Amino acid sequence: MSLASVEWSAPWLAPYAELGQRVAGRVAAGLSSAEALNGALAPQATPVRFVPQSDLPAGVAYESYIFDSDCCPTREGLHDFFNGLAWLLFPQTKRRLNHLHVAQISQTGIQPVRGPARDALTVFDENAAFFQGPDALWDALVAKDWHRLFVTLRPLWQEAHLVLFGHALLEKLVYARKPITAHVFRAQAATNSIADMDAWVAAQLTAEMLATKPFAHLPVLGVPGWWPENADPAFYADTSVFRPPKTIN
Repeated sequence: MSLASVEWSAPWLAPYAELGQRVAGRVAAGLSSAEALNGALAPQATPVRFVPQSDLPAGVAYESYIFDSDCCPTREGLHDFFNGLAWLLFPQTKRRLNHLHVAQISQTGIQPVRGPARDALTVFDENAAFFQGPDALWDALVAKDWHRLFVTLRPLWQEAHLVLFGHALLEKLVYARKPITAHVFRAQAATNSIADMDAWVAAQLTAEMLATKPFAHLPVLGVPGWWPENADPAFYADTSVFRPPKTIN
């Protein structure tokens, strides 16, 4: 998948579109992804310096290297491209996640299998989305009451705001498919800009909180206005995607 495949008019890319198109244009002009990301903002506004993946020394953990050097190893391709955009739009949240990863590494070292805390940090970093909106929508989402969430309460979505954060989630949506699902974290309603949201989310994050899996699962293309087919209520009747809640016997 190449940057030319990105459809910047997709509604879920609205927070990233201006910056992303600028960076993608620099890559198309011949710069590496790292060079293009470094030039996207004024140097004093760039939270890390993006460097080629080859700068990561053998045997050094990726997160530890970022923590120690303020440099983010960056490969060519969509995955690290979107990771770079996330660093530029959500610098405080990305920095906080990095610090939490390093704290876990200092406690346990690098293990073949991540523990619950690092698993949760990785899920958040790769696949999180931030929801702001009425309690009724959040309650229906948590309950997986899809008909209520998307059909009965559909007018309430005009009062809601969903911002995608996870770079793997953004990458997957380049070729959007109905089953693609975000891990949704509820953000404070009073955050009125991406910068405010970034500061608020970063202040909430702890390893202990994330280990409790404070997420709701949302098939992203179900968001009203984000996919033409979801105008038909039958879109949400697909139980292979909009799964009913598990029952406890």
